[in-house]
Amino acid sequence: MGEFTHLVVVKFKEEVVVDDIMKGLEKLATEIDSVKSFVWGKDIESMEMLRQGFTHALMMTFGTKDDFTAFQAHPNHVEFSATFSAAIEKIVLLDFPVTAVKPITA
Repeated sequence: MGEFTHLVVVKFKEEVVVDDIMKGLEKLATEIDSVKSFVWGKDIESMEMLRQGFTHALMMTFGTKDDFTAFQAHPNHVEFSATFSAAIEKIVLLDFPVTAVKPITA
């Protein structure tokens, strides 16, 4: 099995300082070696009826599912999860092995 992706689509609570949460996620991704890549963004184009209130998408890529499992158990992830969970109004999570049709190139 190849790469494994952790995709999160989220709407944060109104009072949350999203930049603080994203900085925490960026720090987490750089501290944990099993994270191969981390990208995120705020939706600026979708029509509200299609967005369904979600505002941000985050994606972490891992070399294998075992790397993802190690990430989930890492103490830094476990600690940050409480902060992240408290900031969420609603969320969709998808964790899946990647099927690369047109791989990302530099």
